[in-house]
Amino acid sequence: MSFVGLRLFSALILRSRASGVSKDGPESAGASFETQAPLAPQDEGCGSRSAIALIVALAVVVLPAGSALAEIKSGSDFLSPELRRQQADETRNPGFFWVEQGRELFTRKPVGDGRACIGCHVEPQQSLRGAATRYPQVDAATGRLMNLEGRIEQCRVERQAQPAFGYETPDLLSLTAYLASLSRGLPMQVTTEGPAKPFYEAGRAFFERRQGQLNLSCQQCHDGLVGQKLRGDTISHGAGTGYPAYRLEWNEVGSLHRRLRACSLGVRATQFEAGGPEYLALELFLAARARGLPVETPAMRR
Repeated sequence: MSFVGLRLFSALILRSRASGVSKDGPESAGASFETQAPLAPQDEGCGSRSAIALIVALAVVVLPAGSALAEIKSGSDFLSPELRRQQADETRNPGFFWVEQGRELFTRKPVGDGRACIGCHVEPQQSLRGAATRYPQVDAATGRLMNLEGRIEQCRVERQAQPAFGYETPDLLSLTAYLASLSRGLPMQVTTEGPAKPFYEAGRAFFERRQGQLNLSCQQCHDGLVGQKLRGDTISHGAGTGYPAYRLEWNEVGSLHRRLRACSLGVRATQFEAGGPEYLALELFLAARARGLPVETPAMRR
């Protein structure tokens, strides 16, 4: 992409943030840009200029031929040295507040007759170390694709007889961050064959498909524009190995699906439900792309 094209693309995304479109936070779960008016009130009278800018931007956002990369890098590789140092330091990484809360929840007995998580998973530092590297995975009993959040919710409902926490709630984020942190430093090793293959292929199709009013695919940014700047940030390969992660723009920990919804919003495409099949399949594909990269939860991101 040319410098001018990237600036136009960045400007269009900034306009989508400022034009009344719902934010990417958990309160907007299920929302879609497609339910909004094509032009916000402040855009009235400048539709022609907007259309011209959009056409020019789309004309230059082209994925170079043969752009598939031999090496997928962690999102941490695109951080500043200071942020990498802060991420590695448990006393300075704010994501570890959520990890500590998750550790406490893991040992807490729920109301009623339900057992605490630790009642089944004794010595989790050993028994659950490496578990996060294998998610998402297909649940053998139901045939459904589950990420780590989904497995926690399944255990809570079926084994603890408690209501589900709900996606993006503080308790689910904390438990997920804690369990993922037990695999910190271990390489991702998800399965993409057998029952997982249809989900993997669906995730690949999502990654490669152009979407939204900006007519962009995940691949165009996270393969074709890696290392370039967008709104002051550096475009990475889109590896999800640090999530749940503490993002500076959120000022809190959030899930990978929250980040995916923000990407959908950025290209003015449908924001699917967090925890839904579309983002689960994409999560599996991204995890397969990141095979061999270490789990970094709780990572820090801009």
